[in-house]
Amino acid sequence: MPDLLLNYSFWPSFFAFLSVFLAATVLIEFGIYTANRYRERFLQEAGAELDDILLQMPAGRILDLSLALSFTGAVLTLLGVMTREQFSWQWALFLTVAVAGGCFPLPRLVLRCLKKRRLQKFNIQLEEALGMISSSLKAGFSINQALDEVAAQNFAPASVEFRLLTQEIRLGVPLEQALENMNRRLESDDFELVTCAILTARQTGGELTGTLERVAALIRERVRISNKLRALTAMGRLQAVLIGSMPFFLLFALNYVAPQGMMSAFFDSPFGIAAIILVVVLDVAGFLVIRRITTIEV
Repeated sequence: MPDLLLNYSFWPSFFAFLSVFLAATVLIEFGIYTANRYRERFLQEAGAELDDILLQMPAGRILDLSLALSFTGAVLTLLGVMTREQFSWQWALFLTVAVAGGCFPLPRLVLRCLKKRRLQKFNIQLEEALGMISSSLKAGFSINQALDEVAAQNFAPASVEFRLLTQEIRLGVPLEQALENMNRRLESDDFELVTCAILTARQTGGELTGTLERVAALIRERVRISNKLRALTAMGRLQAVLIGSMPFFLLFALNYVAPQGMMSAFFDSPFGIAAIILVVVLDVAGFLVIRRITTIEV
């Protein structure tokens, strides 16, 4: 042992090993901390999205489903690549990571699509709900009784949201606060107009019936203009999908037709893989720009 300690080649190796060990420990700790922070944020955002669409499901299930889809897609992709005659580890690693990264956010995207469709349906039904509230007020009902009439109907999601509103009022929440809670939950510009109209009429003593009828007419016009804009920009949205998906179809087609003559130079070299990554980034950026242009807020 003393001879080993006196050996000058031992100490550089020892300190090199210690440095690598400490660096690996720091990186592992940082990775665990980052993963925990991302998991907390993911669960919080997924829980909020589940609450927005009134879906009774733990937020952890969404994370488990995302991980399961990502792992399944990566395994199936790796098995599919390994069964080919011309196997390349660079191509297999790139495609596996790309598929795993693309499958992970799919459950969250489905939740956002469900929320968007539910909000669109609510905005369409809001006009009918305002008509019922206005008719009830003309018949001599109070605002709370008029809201109860809407909540008693069977046209979801508007009746469900108004039912939650009336339940909060019965539990002692003031009408103003209940409307603000519903407005915060829906994040609907149309219902924000309704909230402002009701609160302003209650504070100033104005005629609420006429105000709600004018708001309903405004919502009806906004829905009409929005549908017309969606019809006029349908071709642009289709072009965004086609232009965005065309490079990927060409990539898989050329790799299937002539893997050695055309695509081997890309998949077998770091510069080729970097070029493919750059193309994917630019393609996604172009798709988002086109969608941004064709999305017109009313």
